[in-house]
Amino acid sequence: MRRLPHLAALLLLLLPAGIAAGRAETLIAAMSSHQIQITSNYTGSQLTVFGQVERDGRSVSRGDPYDIVVTVRGPRRMLLVRQKERLGPIWINATQRRFPENPVFLLVASSRPIAEMMSPETARRDRVGLLNAERTSQGWYDDSASTTLFRESLVRIMQGKGLYAYEERGVTFLSSALFSAPIDVPATAPTGSYTVDVVLYAGGVPLARQQTNFEVIKTGTEQRLASGAYDWPWLYGLVTVLLALFFGWGASVVFRRD
Repeated sequence: MRRLPHLAALLLLLLPAGIAAGRAETLIAAMSSHQIQITSNYTGSQLTVFGQVERDGRSVSRGDPYDIVVTVRGPRRMLLVRQKERLGPIWINATQRRFPENPVFLLVASSRPIAEMMSPETARRDRVGLLNAERTSQGWYDDSASTTLFRESLVRIMQGKGLYAYEERGVTFLSSALFSAPIDVPATAPTGSYTVDVVLYAGGVPLARQQTNFEVIKTGTEQRLASGAYDWPWLYGLVTVLLALFFGWGASVVFRRD
């Protein structure tokens, strides 16, 4: 009995070492740039995620190949999806579903199709893929037909706008340890902060995770106009109305028929 406290203390000392030894792989990820600047001729941009898998030299090599999944989430907003129904000759909004704090931009890129990397159950549990990326304990475990229908509709609508995308081979291994993944940011992507989650898998099991970020900002005249509209909304509205009246009067003079 006297030796029990000493054994407990020894186990506490060995526990961190055991955890560190169990981490055979570590992941290092970086962005080609951490800022996208929107100017008057902005038509979209592309960033690149670079990463490296570092292995413990004493670890035995794994039988399964490495897989990488990159998930990019943009600024979060309240998104609303409405279901329309036909009532005679017209269409009306019947039911709707709100998605609070949902990313406006969502990109998932993987080194190979997710279906080849893990089972659908594992993908749902680990929140991998467009349909699973925003599963939360507050309601995403509701797998009813209604919830699934609205989520699929939201993803389809955002894909049509170019704000959601899945690249099943968007991650390329440059060597056995180095990889890269291009991130296409369309011109319609909102300004704000974007998070980039990079996860290393082998045999469908997550081994390491790294997170980085970038931001989309306005510069030049666009930024000054946006700041002026926010800081002095009444003046911005007045100037807009005056400009509209001026150009309307000018057009009537130029194209007036004698």
